[in-house]
Amino acid sequence: RYKHSKAGAHVMFCRRFPVRLLFSPVVQSRSKRHFAHTRWSEFIAKRRMEAVAIARPEPVVMKVDTPEFRSIFTKELEDLIELFRRYDHEIRVAGGAVRDILMGLCPKDIDIATTATPTEMKEIFTKENIRMVNMNGEKHGTITPRINDRENFEITTLRIDAVTDGRHAEVIHTKDWLLDANRRDLTINSMFLGFDGSVYDYFYGYDDLQKRRVAFVGDPDLRIKEDYLRILRYFRFYGRIAERIDNHDEETLRIIAKNASGLAKISGERIWQEWRKIMAGKFGCDLTVKMINSDLSASIGLPEKPNVEEFVRVFKKIESVQGGDIQPITPLSALLHTPEDAITLNLRLKFTVFERELAYFLTQNRDEFESVNELLPFQQLSLQTLGSAKLKKEYVLELLRYHGKRELYGQLKEWQIPAFPIKGNVLIEHGAPKGPKLGLVMNELKMVWAANRFDMSEPDLLGHLPAVLEKLDLARKS
Repeated sequence: RYKHSKAGAHVMFCRRFPVRLLFSPVVQSRSKRHFAHTRWSEFIAKRRMEAVAIARPEPVVMKVDTPEFRSIFTKELEDLIELFRRYDHEIRVAGGAVRDILMGLCPKDIDIATTATPTEMKEIFTKENIRMVNMNGEKHGTITPRINDRENFEITTLRIDAVTDGRHAEVIHTKDWLLDANRRDLTINSMFLGFDGSVYDYFYGYDDLQKRRVAFVGDPDLRIKEDYLRILRYFRFYGRIAERIDNHDEETLRIIAKNASGLAKISGERIWQEWRKIMAGKFGCDLTVKMINSDLSASIGLPEKPNVEEFVRVFKKIESVQGGDIQPITPLSALLHTPEDAITLNLRLKFTVFERELAYFLTQNRDEFESVNELLPFQQLSLQTLGSAKLKKEYVLELLRYHGKRELYGQLKEWQIPAFPIKGNVLIEHGAPKGPKLGLVMNELKMVWAANRFDMSEPDLLGHLPAVLEKLDLARKS
């Protein structure tokens, strides 16, 4: 990141932006060095002035001593706290764990923020013979020590966003907790928690949490333009925090719609990661409709006019079938008009293989099986779908949930697919072709087998082989 200019100066460049953030010249005059330092100081001062203007005068709003707070204190965490105290660096719990504790939830993991730089942390852990893992995080300012060789802690240096492009930020380190809080997306995610129980809330996140309100830190338009994925994070956290389906701030929704096209800059994987959580969470149906009504469709890969009515209908049917967690692809498929739409959406969102095949399967079979109310056709479909036996059945189970066929879903879920009584090599010995066409023959024989309630022996099936070969026009010519 440091390059020699023609004048011999060391210049610090952002990885993606040709912007000089800070330079330490070797041969430049003292006056020029002073000018650079002054510009940098002005940048920091401006950021701090903007933050102070909207911040709470006194950030410590309360002290907690709840069971949820006490649950985080493992022996390893206590050792880590003492270590940073000895080296005179402050650490606090940051982000989601603070929010969870204040909501009466035990956090699954904790993120820690610190005034120590990555270099200072590495020096401390090296000196104390503490192993560090996952060194890829260092480029983001995160160091992960493994304390007592038992527990990992992700510890991130306080940061300021120096340059943003709507996807990523170039950051600089700071020791100012207010400035770090000011760079975060939502007020409920901008709080810190000291290990003495002090809650540091610079931007009224605790108030919003009490009101179950989701709000951006400062100007929503600026926050979104820094990283357009924050649009989807807004909807995801609404599903986690809000108590009412439609209690959005209309001005926030207007700004989201205004910036909707910016999501086109965001990778499909990141979009789907957020959207999957939205649909699997509370208000998943209503939030997806709200996203579509906020003009997000084009940027996230949906057709120009997604089938919203079908989506709402299918989502309710899926919820009526007790089949465990919602598989987000199943209701999502209802927004699509054709299997080709599923292919297009996959190109944008980069589904897993299972998700991709399920979306295609549902859009291909939903119309044909909507009026079917017997188990046998779904058993037959389970046998002929491509893929492993388990995935075949999972696809068909999701089709039944799509149509809200609760009883058939339960019956198919309990049904164990019996072993097909004839092997491919036996069929070849009796005239079936080798290669891909053998699969067609086996599928046809499986349909015959299923039509006879799976009560056929190998000789019985071989008796049907000539008719199947003739039907498929695969009989050997004498």
